[in-house]
Amino acid sequence: MRSDAQWMSEAIALARRGVGRTRPNPPVGCVIVKRGRRVGQGYHHAAGKPHAEVEALRAAGEKACGADVYVSLEPCSTTGRTGPCTDALIEAGVRRIVVGVRDPNPRHAGRGLRKLRASGIDVSCGVCRDAAASLVEPFAMWVTRGRPWITLKLATSLDGAIADREGRSRWISGPEAGRWVDRLRNEVDAIMVGSGTALQDDPGLVPRNGRRPTAHRVVVDSSGCLPCTARLLNDDWSALSVVATGPNVSDRKRAGWEQQGATTWALRSKGGHVSLKALAQRMGREGWLHVLCEGGGGLAAALLQERLVDELVMIVAPVVIGGSSAVPACGEPGWLLGNAPRFKRVEQCELGQDMLLRLRPEYT
Repeated sequence: MRSDAQWMSEAIALARRGVGRTRPNPPVGCVIVKRGRRVGQGYHHAAGKPHAEVEALRAAGEKACGADVYVSLEPCSTTGRTGPCTDALIEAGVRRIVVGVRDPNPRHAGRGLRKLRASGIDVSCGVCRDAAASLVEPFAMWVTRGRPWITLKLATSLDGAIADREGRSRWISGPEAGRWVDRLRNEVDAIMVGSGTALQDDPGLVPRNGRRPTAHRVVVDSSGCLPCTARLLNDDWSALSVVATGPNVSDRKRAGWEQQGATTWALRSKGGHVSLKALAQRMGREGWLHVLCEGGGGLAAALLQERLVDELVMIVAPVVIGGSSAVPACGEPGWLLGNAPRFKRVEQCELGQDMLLRLRPEYT
C-alpha cells in the first residue's frame, strides 16, 4: 500500500504539468484512490477549464464514491469561471480528502476544508506541505501582494561578469544550462529584460527548442530607445511583446511599437527610470503569477534595490573574463558590505560544466 506522501507526490507531479499555463489560477493536481488503486487523476490545464478535482472526478466516475482524494491545494469553495470543487467532491461521495497546503488567499484559506469536514468527509492537510507550498508560491505572492513572483536569472563568469568588454554574452554558459533555462522560460508568464540588453543582444526570449512560446516578453525602456527593428517586435510572436516605458516617451514612438503588434505601458518614473514597483503592480493586474528577469546588470541592481527579487538563479560558468571593462552582473548603485543584499542557498547542482545556484533573499 502506498503512503499518503507517495500519492500526494503524484498529485504534485501532475500539478507541475500546468505550471505557466493556469494564470491567474494556481497549478493544482489531484489523484483519486480506492482500495489502494488509482481510479482517477487530473490537473488544472488553464483558467476557465475544469479544476484538477473535477477532471479527476470525471475520470473516476462512480468509483469516486467512497474513495480517497489527494489534492495538492485546498479545494476551492467559491464560484468563479467554474463551480466550487468542494461541492463536486461532496456530491461524488468521497470518503477522505488529503490536502497538501491550504489556499494562500486570506479570504478563502481554510474555508473549503471546513465545508468538507462539515459534510462528514475525513480531511487531512499538510502532507508534503513544503513541496505543495513551493508550487503555489507565485500564486501566493500575487493573491496577497498583487504582483508576480520575480525570479532574477544571471549567467556569469567565475569573476562575476555577464558580458565581456565588447558587450558579448553569447554564450557564457553551456548547452545544458541553455536547456535548463528553456524549461524555466516555459514555466513563467513573462520574461523581462532591460533596454540595454535588448539593444546589445537583440534577444528573441523564446524557447530555443522550437516549442511555441506562451510567456510574454517585457522590455523595460525608460527613454524609448528600443528600435522598431528589434527581433521581438518582428517575429511571429510580437503580440506577446510589451514595452514598459516612462511617461515622457512620445506618442509617436509608442505608436511605432504598437504597429509592430506590441503592447505599450506608460508608467510613472522614479529618478528618470520606469518605477519597477509600478511595473510589478501592472504585471499583477494582468494576472501574471511568475516573471523571469534575464538582465542586464542595471535592471538586476534596480530590482534588488527595490526588494523585488523573490528568487535569484545564478548560472556560473568556468571561465574568467577579467578587466575593468567587463559588464558586471549588477550595475549601479553598488552596496557597501554592511548593507549588501544577502541570500540563502536553497539548491546547488551541476549543469554540464556550469554550476547552478538557486538562492532566496534575506531581506531585513
